[in-house]
Amino acid sequence: MKTLIIALQKNDQPISATFELISAAKSLGGDVLTAVLGADAETLAGQLTSRGSGTTLAVSNPALKYFNDEAYAKVIAELIKKHSPDLVLGPATFYGKALFGRLAGMMGGTMTSEATGLAMDGEAVVVTRPCYGGSVIAKVSAKNGSPYFVTVRPKIFPESKDGAGEVVAETVDPSCFESGATVKEVKSESGGTLNLAEADVIVSAGRGIRGQENVALINELADSLHAAFGASRAIVDAGWTEYKFQVGQTGRTVNPKLYVAVGISGAIQHLVGMRSSQYIVAINKDKDAPIFNIANYGIVGDLFDVVPALTKKFKAELA
Repeated sequence: MKTLIIALQKNDQPISATFELISAAKSLGGDVLTAVLGADAETLAGQLTSRGSGTTLAVSNPALKYFNDEAYAKVIAELIKKHSPDLVLGPATFYGKALFGRLAGMMGGTMTSEATGLAMDGEAVVVTRPCYGGSVIAKVSAKNGSPYFVTVRPKIFPESKDGAGEVVAETVDPSCFESGATVKEVKSESGGTLNLAEADVIVSAGRGIRGQENVALINELADSLHAAFGASRAIVDAGWTEYKFQVGQTGRTVNPKLYVAVGISGAIQHLVGMRSSQYIVAINKDKDAPIFNIANYGIVGDLFDVVPALTKKFKAELA
């Protein structure tokens, strides 16, 4: 088994999901290679090898400073042809999904997305992934063809903390850096909010907060937990907050260590996007709300009493 990890970067730093992919690859055994692309990929590669990335293939070019799925895919395709991995792993993030769909199509490979588990069955890799909104858990493997492209959900595997490796500076055909689009600048969303897909803790608000003026109450609780803010579709549709915060079937799928649902009844469309969270805490005055069926812990009470009390406690304990 030879696994190639695709290490994506943001602001010239490897994203945290890359270190989770290293742990995932190690769990399968065999040889581990990691590919990293950037304007100065060798510096990035040095950070990865200290965390166990194995042989790290660094491709440096100014055209790779910002993510460009066309250029990235052409470069990685060259590395795949040269090193012939059996399995190619990437993060199930916005950029990861765009890249792997293109890669699998270019190379005629089999692809499975949103993996929540990886295991070996003889010489075959078996991928666990949720289907039908999380109501079915499927076991998937590639019957034939190589390599097998798999994107892994963030926050499933622990981050690799240490290890060893070597950096190999790779060269590819200069035509790989050419693209129909040129990325000149990347701007972060304003407001300093945490990214939902990368957050370890998320506090989400639902219709139970009664009005836009009470979004600040939930944001204050999120801040006290150093958490990201999320929302149900109901309050996004009502115009109380922006779509970028929406969690659910028509919003974002998240997988934090802790998900706090405040005033959310638990419609299936919302549960689809967060039910794989490691721990779910629900706050709702309706003891029969569906959200309590999947919650690890539930607080039945008026959120306007419960939330301020929790915020005060967390501010004192986590300051």
